[in-house]
Amino acid sequence: MSSPSAARFTLDPAFGIGTVHPRLYGSFVEHLGRCVYSGLYEPGHPDADEAGLREDVLALVRELGVTTVRYPGGNFVSGYRWEDSVGPVERRPRRLEPAWRSTETNEFGLAEFMGFCAKADIEPMMAVNLGTRGVEDAGRLLDYANHPGGTELSDLRAAHGNKEPFGIRMWCLGNEVDGPWQIGHKSAEEYGRVARETANLMKMIDPGLELVVAGSSSFAMPTFGTWESTVLTECYDKVDHVSLHAYYEMKGERPDRDSFLASAVEMERYIEAAVATCDHVGATLKSQKKMMISFDEWNVWHSEPEPPPASGPEDDWPQAPRLLENNYTLTDAVLVGSLMIALLRHADRVTSASLAQLVNVIAPIMTQPGGPSWRQTTFFPFAQASKYGRGRVLRVEVDSPTHTTGRFGEIDLLHATAVHDEQAGTITVFAVNRSLTRELPLEVDLRGLGAVRVVEHLLLTGDDPDARNTLTDPERVTPRTADASAVTGDVLTCTLPPLSWNVVRLAIDSANVPATAQS
Repeated sequence: MSSPSAARFTLDPAFGIGTVHPRLYGSFVEHLGRCVYSGLYEPGHPDADEAGLREDVLALVRELGVTTVRYPGGNFVSGYRWEDSVGPVERRPRRLEPAWRSTETNEFGLAEFMGFCAKADIEPMMAVNLGTRGVEDAGRLLDYANHPGGTELSDLRAAHGNKEPFGIRMWCLGNEVDGPWQIGHKSAEEYGRVARETANLMKMIDPGLELVVAGSSSFAMPTFGTWESTVLTECYDKVDHVSLHAYYEMKGERPDRDSFLASAVEMERYIEAAVATCDHVGATLKSQKKMMISFDEWNVWHSEPEPPPASGPEDDWPQAPRLLENNYTLTDAVLVGSLMIALLRHADRVTSASLAQLVNVIAPIMTQPGGPSWRQTTFFPFAQASKYGRGRVLRVEVDSPTHTTGRFGEIDLLHATAVHDEQAGTITVFAVNRSLTRELPLEVDLRGLGAVRVVEHLLLTGDDPDARNTLTDPERVTPRTADASAVTGDVLTCTLPPLSWNVVRLAIDSANVPATAQS
C-alpha cells in the first residue's frame, strides 16, 4: 500500500530533458592560495613526479571524475600575463598578484597546466585576460597555444619544448567583468564590445573554438539580466556559452540550515532566468542559435575571518598563503549533491560546469604540505554523479511532502533527478532528503521500463550534520551501501534517511524497454 507521507515521481524513458555533456563534471584551478602550490604541484614531496605534480592528488582527481578544468582564474586572470608563465622556469619573473594579494612565482605555468591535464585525462578550459589586456593579447595567446607552427609564437612554443600544439578548444572571455572588485571592471556596453572583438579575432584564427562570454557573477548582482541582455546583443553570434557563478553559504548569527539545504531552489531559478534572457535576445536578433550555459564557478563557500595582519613587509605579499580553506561538513556535502541534481535537471542548456575549486581552496580535495591528501565530504556526491550520471536525463516531477524555510518559503523535502544510460542498460536515481529530522519514503513508478532490479543504493548520511573529514580523521564521513531500496512489480520503493544524499542504481532488462523519444 502506498504511504501517504511518501514522496513520489514517475520515470518514463519517453520523457527526457537532454543528454548529459561530459563537461558538466568540470572543476576549476586558479592561482589562489594553495590550489596550485602545495596542492597540485609540490616538487620535493615524497609523491611528486618528475614534473613536480603530486601523484596522490592526481589519483584523487581521477577518482573524483573531473572532465574539464578552467584555468588560470578567476580573479587572477584579469591581471594575467601569460608570457610570464612560459619558457625556462628559472627565467620566469616573480610578480605581485593584486587579486589575492600574493606573490606569483610563475613556477607553475601554461605548459605545466597542460601536462597536468594530460596526466589526469582532463580537457583544458582556458581563460583570457580582458581586464588589463584585451583583443591582441588573446590572439597572441591562442597563436602560442594552438597554432601548429611557422609563426613567431607557435615556434616559440616549440622552442620551449612543446612542438605539438596544445589544442585548447574552449576559452573564457575574461572573468566576472561585471564585478567592481575585478581588475579592469567594465560596463556591460564596454565588455560586450571587447568580448565581440576578441571572439571575432579568435574565431578568425580558429573557427572551431567554443567561447564563453562572462555573464553575471551572481544571481544577486543588481545588473543581472540587463547585463546578459546588453552583452549578448553585442556578441550573440560570436559566442557559444554564457557563464554563471554562484556560491552558497549558511548565513546569520543563528544559521538557518533548512534554507541552506534548499539553496538549489535558487540555483534552478538562476539557470532558468538566464536561459530566458538568452532566448529573449536570440528571438530579438532572429537567431537560430540556442545559447548554452557554462556554470563555471559553483560551490559551497563559507566566509571565514580574515587572517591576522602580516607581521612585516616580507609577509605582506606571501607566496601561496592559506586562503579559503573551508573544511566541509556532512550538511555541505548533501547540499553539493543537491546542486549537482539542479545542474543535471537542466542538462539541455547547462552543457559545462566547474566546481570551484579543485584542491585546498573551497575544494573537495585537501593536502598537507609534505604530507598526505584526503577527500572532503563534498568529494563523494560529485564523484558519484560523475561516475553514474552519464546518459540522458529523464524528466522528474516530484510529488513530495514539504516544509517551510525562512528564505525560500515552502519547499519539497525531496530533490531528485534520474539519468538513463541506454548503452549500459541502467537508470540512476539521484535523490536528496532535505529534512534534518524526518525519514522520507520514496516511491518511483517505473511503468514502461520493463523488468528492473536494484543494483545498489549508495548513501551519504550521519547523525552529526557538522561531521567533517580532517587531516587527523580523514574518513569520518564516507558513503556506504544501504539495504533501503527494492522493486516490487513496477514500483521502486526507497527509504531516504534525514539529511542524506542517495544514489540508487537500477538495471533494466533491455528486451522490455520501449523505444524512447529523442530529447
